[in-house]
Amino acid sequence: MFDLKSLKPKPKKKRKRVGRGTSSGHGKTSCRGHKGQKSRSGGTKGARFEGGQTPFYRRLPKKRGFKNYPFRVVYIPINVEKLNKFDGEAGLSQFEASGFSGHGDRVKILGNGKLEKSLIVTAHAFSKKAKEIIEKAGGKIVKC
Repeated sequence: MFDLKSLKPKPKKKRKRVGRGTSSGHGKTSCRGHKGQKSRSGGTKGARFEGGQTPFYRRLPKKRGFKNYPFRVVYIPINVEKLNKFDGEAGLSQFEASGFSGHGDRVKILGNGKLEKSLIVTAHAFSKKAKEIIEKAGGKIVKC
């Protein structure tokens, strides 16, 4: 019958003690075999070892361009032709409301297309051509 009185803790297995003489059964080579890389201390291959072929991290070119990730400034590009849908003012809040959002913190106006209205455009940056087009149309540029 199986009841609480018959329960006993699992017997503990003794730790294998290697290198304690030949009569222990785990002496001399301490279960490591004879010679070879694995028999020696520190004899393991590194995590990046690829069997002797040139490792992946060494096959890549050294200079791939400097990427200043934590500090770089990413702009959302908006072309001048897309400003035609705004009336009077085109600013950051209007850009967000009309779906001009992307992977970036700031907005840059680029000079592709034609502007048919005079607008007050507010953005973080403008290209030279965009400035010319906005001012030709009678508009004004405001930098944030």
